[in-house]
Amino acid sequence: MRRIAESELILNPDGSVYHLNLHPENIAENIIFVGDQNRVPKVAKHFDKIEFETQKREFRTITGTYKGKRFSVISTGIGPDNIDIVVNELDALVNIDLKNRTVKKELKSLNIVRIGTSGSLQADIPVDNFVLARYGLGFDGMLHSYKCEHILEKDFEDAFITHTNYSPRKARPYCVKNSRKIEDKLISDEIFVGVTATAGGFYGPQGRVLRLAIQDPDLNSKIDSFKFNGERITNLEMETSAIYGLSKLLGHHAVSMNCIIANRANGTFSADPYKSVEKLIKYTLDKLAE
Repeated sequence: MRRIAESELILNPDGSVYHLNLHPENIAENIIFVGDQNRVPKVAKHFDKIEFETQKREFRTITGTYKGKRFSVISTGIGPDNIDIVVNELDALVNIDLKNRTVKKELKSLNIVRIGTSGSLQADIPVDNFVLARYGLGFDGMLHSYKCEHILEKDFEDAFITHTNYSPRKARPYCVKNSRKIEDKLISDEIFVGVTATAGGFYGPQGRVLRLAIQDPDLNSKIDSFKFNGERITNLEMETSAIYGLSKLLGHHAVSMNCIIANRANGTFSADPYKSVEKLIKYTLDKLAE
């Protein structure tokens, strides 16, 4: 059995994984991802009991129980590069023997739900509403570093590239479906469902213009008008497609829940985004605990 070298799986002196600072016993099977480290205690305040907490850099973790079910809430920071760190290290915690540095014979699946903020691209999805991402559409290119073709929605990608005349100098957009198992737990009449696009940056990659001209100033409007097999791109953020891609490759279940705090189509912003995020946190925890 192949031994994973010290340079490839880096551990801290106490044996915890390098960035997350966690041991296998520190995490639950049910994981909540948030971007902001300050949002971790806002989720954990709902827990009935807290058993563990730690932080290293932007990666903060609190593990406890909610309505008798064990959860870990972890801050990922911003962007697909951070997701690459977090998902790979979580998988290592459950599926690699850290002492022997070998992959375990029996693999474990985690349930991962992102609770994040996002901007709507559709005028009919107003601020303070929630979007469940049935698909993640990545513009970031991160997943192409892995052998991933077998999990991608190629027809969707091809149709999107044609519709938008997507620049061949950019990374090829990739599309990954969520976990239906987790979607079924979270879906309700209160939730919009669609395709969440993931950008590799906040300004130019999301069509924002300050002082720099962008490669395709019409890209957002082309994204808005794209439809494929009844699916449309509902919102734009910076993590979902990376979570979906890595989770599916590694055998984990993932869904992204997005609180819409801005509407790019009509230029509006939530009057109280903290209240809306709090509502989404409680909604998600209750659904997952059922």
